[in-house]
Amino acid sequence: MRTKLLVTLWLVMTLICAVAPVNRSHVVNAQTRPKAQQKSTRYACPMHPEITSSRPGKCSKCGMTLRAVSDEPATTSNNNPAGATAPEAAEDSISLHIPDTPVYDQNGKRLNFYTDLVKGRTVAINFIFTTCTTICPPLTATFRRVQVELGARVGRDVQLISVSVDPTTDVPERLQAFATKFKAAPGWTFVTGEKTEIDALLKALGTAVADKNDHTPMILVGNDTAGYWTRTYGLAPPSALVRVISEVADHK
Repeated sequence: MRTKLLVTLWLVMTLICAVAPVNRSHVVNAQTRPKAQQKSTRYACPMHPEITSSRPGKCSKCGMTLRAVSDEPATTSNNNPAGATAPEAAEDSISLHIPDTPVYDQNGKRLNFYTDLVKGRTVAINFIFTTCTTICPPLTATFRRVQVELGARVGRDVQLISVSVDPTTDVPERLQAFATKFKAAPGWTFVTGEKTEIDALLKALGTAVADKNDHTPMILVGNDTAGYWTRTYGLAPPSALVRVISEVADHK
């Protein structure tokens, strides 16, 4: 009788264990946690943050070296693709031939781009147009801050150059008003000219675009004496751009 009772109890306990729900969430969490916490380095173009990759390489649009932008789990959103964030100042050593293109400054003075603005100097060149309402105002405001931080070096050791990508609209008078708005001092030259000439200049500088609205926030920084050029993200903090300019100026 006792043996029969024990067998019955064993069968009941076995049945209860078989049908009772088991909370396995802690097991699943333990198994998936390492994967959830796995970090993924993403690479993005400094000029085209929407161009990303899981591996180092070159931007398919502009050829710049992709930069590591995040070591957090990769996420995707409309405003921040694949976790891409703007670098403070992405530098990329390049080779450039600067043409001696005939241009006009904001005062209407005729200049030769290389001879009068670049030759023997350290220069920083950005690309803007006066009717732009997106990246051009902050690009120009950044140059304004760089001008302030560099102080007396601008015009003496360093030349700032803003090239219009819309020369048809940006005649010298418009550039003069734009320069005044941003308190441009001597040593900061705004450049325009004949459309064919400016288009050729932009192509030589690697910044030609079919639509002016597609131009990127890129700054070229070069030391003509040393023959050294680099590309830098134009919306980086001014202090970061000052650092890049100073390093390029000191390049031997």
